[in-house]
Amino acid sequence: MKKPGRNEKCPCLSGKKYKNCCALKPQGLMRPMALKNAEKITLKEAVDRIRDTGMKKQQAFRELGVFLLFSTQAGDAWLLEVTDCDCVQLVRGGEAIDVSIEESAETIVVDWSHTFIEKDRQLEVISYEGRKKTILPKAPTGEIRSAIRRLRKKHSPEFLNRVHLDGKESDTNA
Repeated sequence: MKKPGRNEKCPCLSGKKYKNCCALKPQGLMRPMALKNAEKITLKEAVDRIRDTGMKKQQAFRELGVFLLFSTQAGDAWLLEVTDCDCVQLVRGGEAIDVSIEESAETIVVDWSHTFIEKDRQLEVISYEGRKKTILPKAPTGEIRSAIRRLRKKHSPEFLNRVHLDGKESDTNA
């Protein structure tokens, strides 16, 4: 297992930078969620975790492959998919929203409700139904922008384009 860079997200999935988390601990005392276990986390598990923080009105940000998840102190939580800029709200005002997510070893299908764009350092979401535009003032736009930049730097455009399948088989392949 390669040691993460100081400013990279900690492999224990705490959401903190490595230098502020497990780098401070003696080498054998990394948190139990090491990189090898991080790959086993499913999208549904990540959604459940961010939903819990959203319902508790706690702020959190998580990355899972091409997915970004965040919750705010206002009690909102969102799931973002960066290759097509799709998103769906998971919690509104501390109340969970039922979202259809089907996950198998090969595919992930999410019933996306919005698309998103980072505009003027704010996150703007546009609903597919009615094309209503909404600014999310409490969204962690800086973290989202940085995560998207890291993802695009790490993976080729060809790889990111292959993440999606054509046709009705699936919307997202992770």
